[in-house]
Amino acid sequence: MANTIQSKKRARQAEHRTAINKARRSRIRTFLRKVEEAIAGGNVETARDALKAAQPELMRGVTKGVYHKNTASRKISRLSSRVKAMSNS
Repeated sequence: MANTIQSKKRARQAEHRTAINKARRSRIRTFLRKVEEAIAGGNVETARDALKAAQPELMRGVTKGVYHKNTASRKISRLSSRVKAMSNS
């Protein structure tokens, strides 16, 4: 357990940041789930719109330190290729 004043403050800050990051991660997952559901449903327009909404959300997660840049880029790349494959076929 934290003993010094500074370590107690750090523990409080870590708890606060964890809650914020958890909410951000959950929000991003919701956007990604909407894209996945649109792809599974076979609706190209909905999938495209959902992907367009999810991309800035994912990159915002990168700037806030929730996701690594390459992770977000990989997710966007894979989703966009799946959406593109839907529109081609």
